[in-house]
Amino acid sequence: MKPYQKIRILECGEPLAPIPLEQFAAQTPHAYEKLRAPYGKLSPYYLRETVLENLIQAQNQLQLTHPNWRILIFDAYRPVAVQQFMVDYSFAELVSDRQLNLEELSETEIAELWQQVYQFWAAPSLDPATPPPHSTGAAIDVTLVDENGNIVNMGSAIDEISSVSFPDYFAHSNDFPEKQYHAHRQLLFEVMRSANFLRHPNEWWHFSYGDQMWAWLSQQQNPKERFTAQYGRI
Repeated sequence: MKPYQKIRILECGEPLAPIPLEQFAAQTPHAYEKLRAPYGKLSPYYLRETVLENLIQAQNQLQLTHPNWRILIFDAYRPVAVQQFMVDYSFAELVSDRQLNLEELSETEIAELWQQVYQFWAAPSLDPATPPPHSTGAAIDVTLVDENGNIVNMGSAIDEISSVSFPDYFAHSNDFPEKQYHAHRQLLFEVMRSANFLRHPNEWWHFSYGDQMWAWLSQQQNPKERFTAQYGRI
């Protein structure tokens, strides 16, 4: 169990709402749908109503300082079945990228690989008390697109399983491109924070509002207060 999963959930019952993609940027088909993740009749482009309102506010804030830039929606609502599919896929990709043979690995080595995956992916839990953040409709993975429609370089790909994905990985670099990567990550962070989102400690692209992660991060910032999550699994 991760620390944020100890946060109590008091489900508010707010429904999911479709993200108006014409106001943002999005890649179609969706990255996980291309892999045949089992969404069924559902769509990844949904959020809880208040979370969507906050996202629109973040987009408006971005355009105050960067006219014609847009937030790119990489991923939003994710059923637990999709979470399971992507966790398994990410593990298989990690093994393949490192040219490993599972049959030659010890149980300890395999467990270490799974630990790396779960550093970036939430467990596909069916327990109502410990839902994956994206399965609540309160978490979203985003990046930025500039005025020419080009994806802004953040220094790593979304979902990359390595320390380069940590938000402050480039914070102390003197290399000019890497300083730019950090500046871009900070811009994304600031516009999302202006709309009450909080960022995952390990992922520059992951933000949420109202879920267990958000409540846990809020409590870290305000230790004298006690926060609960208002969004559970859908």
